Order: sequence, then C-alpha cells, then structure tokens
Amino acid sequence: MTDVDTALRQAMGVIEGAIGTALVDYNSGMALGTVDGAGGLDLTVAAAGNTDVMRAKMRTMEMLGLNDGIEDILITLSSQYHLIRPLTSRTGKGLFLYLALDKRRANLAMARHQLAKIENELEV
Repeated sequence: MTDVDTALRQAMGVIEGAIGTALVDYNSGMALGTVDGAGGLDLTVAAAGNTDVMRAKMRTMEMLGLNDGIEDILITLSSQYHLIRPLTSRTGKGLFLYLALDKRRANLAMARHQLAKIENELEV
C-alpha cells in the first residue's frame, strides 16, 4: 500500500506528460496533497474548481436515475488533459485524484491505466 505523498509523486514520475496532481476531498474542495510539476498550475484552485465538476456530475447522474459509478472524468483542453478519478476504496469515499497532463507528451490511455493502478495501491 502507498501513502498519499508517495502516490502523488509516483503519478508525476511514471505518467508521461504529468504537469500536476492532487488528492482532493470533494465534500470540502480542499486538496489533501499536491505535487506540482513544470505546468505552473495552482493546484489549490484546481482542486476547488474540479470539486464543482465532480459534484455537478454526481447530481446529474442522480437526477437521471443512473445507479452507476464514475470511473473518471476527462476534460480536454487545446494543450492539456485533465483527469478526475474518484476513489472507490472504502476509506477513499469522498475523495478524487486529479491529474493534469501536457497533451503533446501524454498518452491518454496509458495515463488512465497508470492512474487506476496508483489508485488501487493508495491507502488513505
């Protein structure tokens, strides 16, 4: 099992194109841990903003009567990918991993696969 800081550093180290990552509590919008790369992102602002995205999607699913889980949410910008991955472990309820990627260097399929692996090894 991996702790939060190690998991976030691992994401930055092994996921090609990673420019920032955070573990976020979507009940409060607070980042529980962050690792910034060369992207210069304000991960505190990203945590709060992506909390709104997460909450909106959960509300929409509830209104639609969808009894399903969110695997991840992808936001595609002209130069970046932003991945939001809710934790599914019993101790990770209410938390999500956030990962920002440089679109030119990242392999989106591999990034999703590696982020899922990091989530599975994360102990909160």
